[in-house]
Amino acid sequence: MALTDNTTGGRIILQGIGKVRIALSDTVEVGDMLGVSSNTWVRALATTPNQVHARLVAGQAGISGEEIDAYPLAVIGGLTGMTIGALVYVAEGTLKGEVTATAPSTTGDVNAPVGISLTATDWFAHPGSMPVYHDADHLA
Repeated sequence: MALTDNTTGGRIILQGIGKVRIALSDTVEVGDMLGVSSNTWVRALATTPNQVHARLVAGQAGISGEEIDAYPLAVIGGLTGMTIGALVYVAEGTLKGEVTATAPSTTGDVNAPVGISLTATDWFAHPGSMPVYHDADHLA
């Protein structure tokens, strides 16, 4: 079964570590991967040429102009179909802020794990703490 990222209110922060407050320039949901683009906090995306490297996890939903809690480390629940111990990556395409169990394989896309699954529904997110590669030949 493939990982399903429940983005419509299904994700919850089970434990957040190192809470910070950030101002958004995007609409985000709880558990979205966040990064910096043009000096503002937005949803992360693996796809070239507009990659946004994941650095934090959204602890709250919010819209552009609002401040929310975010975490550099978190346990996120509410996904389905995860394989215990599998790596988790930022999604490609138009799935901003979402995650996948499939490593990005397009040349130039961000290919760095942002966490590891703990159960079929929960995972430990540590965005920004892994080396970032932009091709499928360099798996972290």
